[in-house]
Parts: sequence; C-alpha cells; structure tokens
Amino acid sequence: MSHTAETLQLLAPDGRLVENESAERYKPIVDGLDESLLQSFHRTMSVIRAFDIEAGNLQRQGQLALWIPSLGQEAAQVGSGYAARPQDHIFPAYREHAVGHIRGLDVVQIIAMLRGLSHGGWVPEEVGNFHLYTLVIGSQTLHATGYAMGVQFDGLIGTGDADRDTAVMVYFGDGATSQGDVNEAFVFAQSYRTPQVFFLQNNHWAISVPVSVQSRTPLFHRPAGFGIPSVQIDGNDVLASYAVTLESLDAARSGEGPRFIEALTYRMGAHTTSDDPTKYRADDEVESWRRRDPIARFETYLRGLGASETFFADVAQEAADFAADARRRTLALEPPAAESMFAHVYSEQHPLMDAQREWLRSYEASFGGDA
Repeated sequence: MSHTAETLQLLAPDGRLVENESAERYKPIVDGLDESLLQSFHRTMSVIRAFDIEAGNLQRQGQLALWIPSLGQEAAQVGSGYAARPQDHIFPAYREHAVGHIRGLDVVQIIAMLRGLSHGGWVPEEVGNFHLYTLVIGSQTLHATGYAMGVQFDGLIGTGDADRDTAVMVYFGDGATSQGDVNEAFVFAQSYRTPQVFFLQNNHWAISVPVSVQSRTPLFHRPAGFGIPSVQIDGNDVLASYAVTLESLDAARSGEGPRFIEALTYRMGAHTTSDDPTKYRADDEVESWRRRDPIARFETYLRGLGASETFFADVAQEAADFAADARRRTLALEPPAAESMFAHVYSEQHPLMDAQREWLRSYEASFGGDA
C-alpha cells in the first residue's frame, strides 16, 4: 500500500520542494530550518546507515546473535527524532537506531544487547529518555500510553513552559497495528487525552506479510476511528517527518491529546538477519523503492542549497569512521561477570538474591583451581 492522494510530501524524490496546498501549511517550519540542522539531518542519516550495514556484517561474521536493519527508514527516524525536545520520552520498537543515536545512546549498546551481553540494554534517563527496545510486538504502545498518563497526572503539559511541558512518542511498525495492544493503547490514549504521538513506520512488510494483507485501507484511517487526529506522510522525506512530528508533539504537549503519524517508507533489507526477504518480495518492488532513497533525495536538496563537496566528503568519512569504531569496540566487548545477573532484580538489596549469589559462588568454588 503506497502513497495516496492524502500523503503529505514536502520534498519530492528528485530533491525539489513540493509546492501545493498541503505543503504550504508547513512552509514556515521548513523555511525556519537553519543550515546546521539541515546538515545534521544528512549527517545522522549517513552515519547510521554506515553503522547499520557494519552491524549486519558483524552478525554474519558471528559477532552477535541477531541484527535488526533500519536501512531505508532513516528519514522517518531522523526527522521525527530531531523534532522531539530533551524532556520528551521516546518508546522505540527495535529498529530505531537513528532515534537512539540522536537522543545520546551509544549504539554499541544495541550491539551488546543483541550479542547477549547486557540484561536489558540501557537506563533511559541516561540516554535522553530513550526507553528500552522491545521484541514483544506492539507492547511498547501500552507502555508509552501509561507513561503519558503519568506525565499528564504530574501536570507536565499545557503550562506554556517550553522546558517543562512533556510529550511521549512511541514507534511501531505496520504489522504491530494488528496487535490488540496497539488498539487498546488507542482507546486509553484518546479516553485520557494523553500527551503522546503514535509514530507508525509503515515499511510495507511485517516479516513476510505485506501491508496490503494487514489492512485493506490506509493504516492512518484506523486511529481516526478512535478519534485520534492522524496524518500520512512520505516517510522517505526527512522534512515532512520533522515538520509533522514537530507540530504533533507541540499539540500533545499543549494538552490537545494524542496524535498519529503514518510514515510510508520501506524496509530495504531483511526484517532481521534471520530472515530472507528474497523469498517473498519481488525485485522490481525493491528497485522502485531504491529509487526513492531518503539519503540520496536529501543530498540532492542540500546540493541545490549550495552545500559543498567538502561537506559531503567529510560526512562520508565520518560515517566510515563511525562504523569502523563500532566494529573495533564490538570485537573488544567482554562477557559480563556472572554475578551481574543478580543486580537490579529488585530496587534494593534482597535476601533471595543474596542467597542465590552465594550459592553460585559456592558452586563455582567446588570445582577447585581455576575451573
């Protein structure tokens, strides 16, 4: 299910700004973007793509159990990620590497988690309120809705203080819309008018099931049925992703209730490295989306604004260095101490954990020597 007449696009695939009535509404936002932020869009998309490819290579070489590619979805993530304020809370699914990077997450922590070297991932408050990845499809929408209800109860919306008013944004995929959790989240979000944005990355494939089987109508029509204002955007257009998310988060923070964004994009790679998309996808479909590549599109736009060859060369080098550093640090990762499994099970020291820790020490000591 591709673009419809209602799909918002601000930057066409050929790198030109779109001029129509729908785009005109967001022109002030686009015009207000300074050169630094525009360059950050391109830099982040390029760096994360290089890292993503390198992580996939590391998995194929046996360095981690699984990798979840984000190739092709960079614009949807980068635009929306930069639209959030520092105090906002982000609930990802498991493919939002670019958003995590924007919020301050060391992406090697994702590799460590998928290598089985951490007990959960990271502490959200230490990485820009970027919460943990979840492989339980759609469950994060309920987590986000509950958190947004808490934000509301704490009075952190509608005060007019830009540094205090808080929104919650949750990412999920097209396949997750068939989960009961997601629909339950819609019910509670609208009933309590929570300060949150549902951000659907419709990459057209829920593993091997196409979105045309998931829904006979555009997915952004579903939350509208719950009373949640919704919009469908070109997810390979970083300007549209930024502008619409900025507007939606502002509305949520001001107390206007939840918003829903469907970003039409495409998963260029496999669902995960355990998947072979050639078994269920046609080559001509993949090629048609390759021609809509979000990074190439934005590069053309920046060149039209006068960006120099030096800038693009520097970004390419930065991306290569970032990927190489991720490889080096991945190969240097060490297994955690066995006793770490007893930490953070309870918020305070607990006698059951103490007993189990002592049992493990005694058991290992029973082998004698260095065994």
